[in-house]
Amino acid sequence: MRVLLIDDERMALRYLEKLLQNIEGLQLVGKFQDPREALEVIQKKRPDLVFLDVEMPEMNGIETAEQILLRSPETDIVFVTAFGDYAVKAFELNALDYLLKPVQKERLQKTLMRIQKEKESRDDNSPAACSTQCIRCFQSLQVELSESRGPETIRWRTNKAQELFSYFLHRRGQPVRKDLLLDLFWEEVDWKKGYAQLYTTVYQIRKTLDQLRIGVKIINCDDGYLLEMNNVSLDVDEWENGLRSLPPLTEESVGDYTRLLELYRGDYFAEYDYLWAESERQRLRMDWYNLASQVGNFLVANGEYSKAIVLYLRIQQFYPHVEELYFSLMKLYDVLGDREAVAGQYNSLREMLREEFEAEAPPHIKEWYQQWKNRK
Repeated sequence: MRVLLIDDERMALRYLEKLLQNIEGLQLVGKFQDPREALEVIQKKRPDLVFLDVEMPEMNGIETAEQILLRSPETDIVFVTAFGDYAVKAFELNALDYLLKPVQKERLQKTLMRIQKEKESRDDNSPAACSTQCIRCFQSLQVELSESRGPETIRWRTNKAQELFSYFLHRRGQPVRKDLLLDLFWEEVDWKKGYAQLYTTVYQIRKTLDQLRIGVKIINCDDGYLLEMNNVSLDVDEWENGLRSLPPLTEESVGDYTRLLELYRGDYFAEYDYLWAESERQRLRMDWYNLASQVGNFLVANGEYSKAIVLYLRIQQFYPHVEELYFSLMKLYDVLGDREAVAGQYNSLREMLREEFEAEAPPHIKEWYQQWKNRK
């Protein structure tokens, strides 16, 4: 394993070098007090592992780690710090590899053994070439690495990493300034600690994407970041492109409409409480509602009542407060002679209005229901 050391303290470098010299299988390819000099060497030699001090003047360890990952994504990083609890809490280093100064030989050996096992596991389990088919944002954040494997949930190191990546997807193709990210995700944190946490989280995301061999990349752009999709598709884009290209609704094209409705597996990031996604969530939901209503009306007009019922019930899951959905289902069940379902929809409507609005069913629905009961 090829190792490189970065620490602004000369004695700390010498001490760590001496510890590493007594461990088999390691080759020291460089030691630096200036991280900028180290970055030039890292880009050329691409070491397997970098031991990196957190607290350094001008360019700290978190910023340096970010630059290392840009130049050599396959390089692992172990942070070295003298600030125990402070480092863990402020930089969330519990989610990364870190050692406390003075470094103990036994602790160092355990870290090296674990890193070696992780490298071997990645080499054994990762396919030679894995092209991402699609990233899903409808309902939950998932990735399809291949058609045969199906959708998979990404294992993020922290919830913050998952949300930040989701936000980058939300702003895909657009530069996002770092100060905006601090205001959005670390509003109550001191700016210095906030920047450290931002760099750490971006580092976590990049390592996760690299391990999955996903083509998506986060690149530095001016004073911020830019997410490049690199031909990886997104279900939201597929949905909107499909919506724009739909032909007029006919018996021949209704299948295209139905397939597009099925692509909408749930609301945009529905499983997560992301306030920044709410506006987009509502917009996409309304587009789906309009499309579903159009298809529902078409099915009813063509006498396909059972299919219309299935669709209206799904619409009702997204829009449980729309009174006319209950009424439409009541009339469809009446046509099919399912009296129990008619009464069930009416009672559900009354219960919803009473619990949510302390109101009664609209007069026209009450009148229709009464006439229906009298027909019995």
